[in-house]
Amino acid sequence: MVLSTQIARVSDGLPLAQSVDDSAVDSALSEYKQQAKLLFRRISPQAEPRCTIESGPKYTLHYQISPVPAGRPDAVVFLVITDRSYPRKLAFSYLDELAKEFERSYGAQVGQRNLRPFAFVGFDTFMQRTKRLYADTRTAQSAVEEKSGSNLTRLNEDLQDVASVMTKNMEDLLWRGETLDQMSTMSSSLRDESLKYRKAAKQIRIDALIRQYAPIGAVAFLILFVLWIKFF
Repeated sequence: MVLSTQIARVSDGLPLAQSVDDSAVDSALSEYKQQAKLLFRRISPQAEPRCTIESGPKYTLHYQISPVPAGRPDAVVFLVITDRSYPRKLAFSYLDELAKEFERSYGAQVGQRNLRPFAFVGFDTFMQRTKRLYADTRTAQSAVEEKSGSNLTRLNEDLQDVASVMTKNMEDLLWRGETLDQMSTMSSSLRDESLKYRKAAKQIRIDALIRQYAPIGAVAFLILFVLWIKFF
């Protein structure tokens, strides 16, 4: 289930809002909330726009960087802590809903230089309401599928979800010095290699067709040539 949510400005890691969690959840997740704060310091505009970060056997952190509208310098990162078994697609659907509403309500104010930490605490009302909608995974999954439309659309979205969201380990990020920017390089390399593979596969198919039909074409040409010599 969705456990806790934090929102920050990408350029400087300034916390903009966070969910108000009950004392039991807050105590259990204190370490993970600290990890989220450290993560905000490592996220840059060049970081992967969506990422799943595994942290221990129980919980997973998912973050999404919202696109920056034209003319605005500051992006916003939305992060949610969930149970490890919670479906990743639902986690990012939840973050996407938060991003759209936050942009509508506070987007124009994000770039202000004199903002105080947690300037948009009032956004917790929307977060709590949305969190309740995503508490039941079956209900939430049905709602997401209804929004997705046709089966083909859902399939394409599922494939896009798998292809575009990187998965990392918190220990690698915080203690071994690996950066989120490196993930962009890795993702680009994977896309380049995939493109090369598709081109190579296409060329192999063309070569196979040539080998298969070239003898037939040669025989047909020879027959036509003989007929042309004989009758013309």
